[in-house]
Amino acid sequence: MNWTQLLSTKRFGMEDYHENRDDERSEFQRDYDRLIFSAPFRRLQNKTQVFPLPGSVFVHNRLTHSLEVACVGRSLGVNVAHKLQKKGVNAPFLDEIGAVVSAACLAHDLGNPPFGHSGEKAIATYFSEGHGKELEQAMTKEEWKDITCFEGNANAFRLLIHQFKGRRKGGFVLTYSTLASIIKYPYASIYADAGKQKFGFFDSEKVSYQKIADELGIQRCADNPGRFCRHPLVYLVEAADDICYQIMDIEDAHKLKILSTEETKRLLLSFFSEAQKVRRMETLQMVTDVNEQIAYLRSSLIGSLIEACSVAFVEHEQEILDGTFKSSLIKVLPEQFRLAYKQCSDTAYAKIYRSPEVLDVELAGYKIILTLLEHLISAVLQPEKAYSQQLLYRIPEQYETNSPTTYGRVMAVLDYISGMTDIYALDLYRKITGINIPQL
Repeated sequence: MNWTQLLSTKRFGMEDYHENRDDERSEFQRDYDRLIFSAPFRRLQNKTQVFPLPGSVFVHNRLTHSLEVACVGRSLGVNVAHKLQKKGVNAPFLDEIGAVVSAACLAHDLGNPPFGHSGEKAIATYFSEGHGKELEQAMTKEEWKDITCFEGNANAFRLLIHQFKGRRKGGFVLTYSTLASIIKYPYASIYADAGKQKFGFFDSEKVSYQKIADELGIQRCADNPGRFCRHPLVYLVEAADDICYQIMDIEDAHKLKILSTEETKRLLLSFFSEAQKVRRMETLQMVTDVNEQIAYLRSSLIGSLIEACSVAFVEHEQEILDGTFKSSLIKVLPEQFRLAYKQCSDTAYAKIYRSPEVLDVELAGYKIILTLLEHLISAVLQPEKAYSQQLLYRIPEQYETNSPTTYGRVMAVLDYISGMTDIYALDLYRKITGINIPQL
């Protein structure tokens, strides 16, 4: 792979109208703006990140998380572009890497259903363990794998490029480079690892991804021809996400008093050398507000991680371009960073992600999603029934519920449900189960 081909302003769905513009805003900045002003992006404000929404203490939702990831991603991209230029790399649009990465970061969570990862699990298990299992014989093995391992990453790609009914060709019509930069797992579901079950595009979008890969010169993996190598900028999007969710979850847990102030400080300071700790402790003495102290440590730490990940990317640039780099940037940082990051991860898993507050919203979300699937899948597969017709009126026309294939109808339902906010999903659940009846 090479930077000249990897950085392209060609737009998906508008290839025949490809042209160079003369205004000051670059094509990649246009991608960012299109995403910011889109309805799916706005809906992220009411999708759970980790902690229940809303609460008496404001914590992160998918929207604020995505904005912060985009901010960190932009800094990573700008850093890397400068370092590559100093290294002697010369290619068109190299100085736009920060804009590409920040746009991709904005889009990376667009495909996540309501209630976080619990929503993904509910969708997958409805088909692998629930009543949806009856549909297996009506699908190909590739289609069946898509829905029994439903993945927010793949769903984001579908949302960005799919031509929904009444909408224009190409979906969001983003640049090829921005689209490729969000595909963390560039392969179809049938090539996913058995344990992780992660993949980057559904069977319905495999031809589209192949088109993007061909245009950008993204090669297939030498050790697994079923998979593509990652676009290099995926590593920066991944690093920005890793930095933000790990560090911000720690800060949110402190605000919610799940973690004590001392434990939070210890975790954040563990990334720094002894000399750096001394300097930061001196700064902390100037601030008496505890939340401000934690915010200072968090911002200082994020800055250090941005620089460390930028250095790691440039050091491994050739492996990344060759498609032989098989790690995340976080895992190749200096030992002190890696050990401290693991300590944060272990603490988050033990005390945050398994906390009663988080588990309660996951359990409720699981039940809500399963119930919606039960009713809506039945409706699209048996549209002649009176109750089905009533339900189908609730689904916007853009979703192809009358697709000629079972897979197409199921995907229409998944498009509808995954686009819901937490509150909308809860409201629809209450209405179709009769818990809430509109006043007459």
